[in-house]
Formats: sequence, structure tokens, C-alpha cells
Amino acid sequence: MTIRVLLADDQALLRSAFRVLVDSESDMEVVGEASEGAEAVRLAKEQRADVVLMDIRMPGVDGLAATRLISADPTLAHVRVVILTTFEVDDYVVQSLRAGASGFLGKGSEPEELLSAIRVAAGGDALLSPTATKGLIARFLAQGGAADDEHDPPAGSARLEALTVREREVLVQVAGGHSNDEIAERLEVSPLTVKTHVNRAMAKLGARDRAQLVVIAYESGLVRPRVE
Repeated sequence: MTIRVLLADDQALLRSAFRVLVDSESDMEVVGEASEGAEAVRLAKEQRADVVLMDIRMPGVDGLAATRLISADPTLAHVRVVILTTFEVDDYVVQSLRAGASGFLGKGSEPEELLSAIRVAAGGDALLSPTATKGLIARFLAQGGAADDEHDPPAGSARLEALTVREREVLVQVAGGHSNDEIAERLEVSPLTVKTHVNRAMAKLGARDRAQLVVIAYESGLVRPRVE
């Protein structure tokens, strides 16, 4: 199947560059371009996009608001948003994940990284680069998102009561940015078993994808990042 990609960025030159790159691949195609958020939401519906490459800073409706609109629309439940940003570590990291973005990619990334990001997002997985993941952890620490004392109960642990012990273990690994294969090796189970646990955790917690599982893990206090 061909991955239908929508480009949302207010810089025409960047959109042109992304279009050439995406259209050069046999398994994906650009189905539309938007210069601001409202147009991106409209085109996502009209063109039946699978993945939206979304710039944050755009005139009018910005990328963050557009991501919220896409995530809140049941008819766009299949659409995955990948945030394109100049600075991976900034105030938008947590906000964008909460809004429903599937991940982040720096505008300075290599072409193969961008193409891989599209395929990962289209497959339903979260894309969190190491830089963005560290930024996310740092942001939660700065906001007091984790318990100060390791013996204190997580402030939001009540929302995790529906999870089994194994599902919590898998959630911790997901929050660490590990793939299903890596988690399977760490927990000595099969990748299929890990995928089942991840899917059950998402259903129980009402998470759209793995990226939102990461947010929940930190917000609930299940994961307490260490300061290096």
C-alpha cells in the first residue's frame, strides 16, 4: 500500500524539498501541501492522508492546534502526525505529545531519517528521537512531573490500576524509548507478546499511540528519570 503524505509548513521551499524526497519513494506519495494549520486539517480529510508532516510554527492555526483538531476528529483516527521542528528540545515537546502527535523529527535530519519516520508513523508506532526523548524527560523533571522521593507513591498512579504487573513493566520500557524487539529481549518474552501488552495498555489508558503512553508513564510517576 502507498503511504499518503501531507506536508504542512509555511515555507514553500521546504515543502518542495520534502515533496521531491517523498515522491522519489515507491511506497509513498505527497497528496497535498498546506501553509497553515486549518488548511492542513481540511486537506487531511479531503486527501485521506495517512501521515502529516507538521511544522509547529505557522501563521493562523499553528501546528499544535492543528494536531489537536486532527486527534479529536474520529474521522481522522487513522491519521498520524509527525512534528517537524528546528529545535527538538523546547516547550512544545510535551504539549505536542499531549495533543496527539506520534513523534518528532528535527528539520536538520538526514533524508533517510525522514523517510523512516514516515514509515514508522504509518505503521502505528511512535517516533521519538533520542534527543527529543531526553528533552521530554528533562521537561517533566523541570515541571515536577515525577515524585521527588523514590519512596513516595506516584501522584497519578491511580490511573494505572487497570494495568497488570507485566503491562506496567512493558510501559516502563516503552517510556525508555525501546522498540518491541528490544523490550522482548529485556523481558525475555516474544515481540508478539510485547505488542499484545502494549496494545492492551493503550486500550486501558485511552492512549492514541506509543507516544502518548510515554506521556502517561511520566505524568503518572511510574517512571522517575534520573538526573545525570
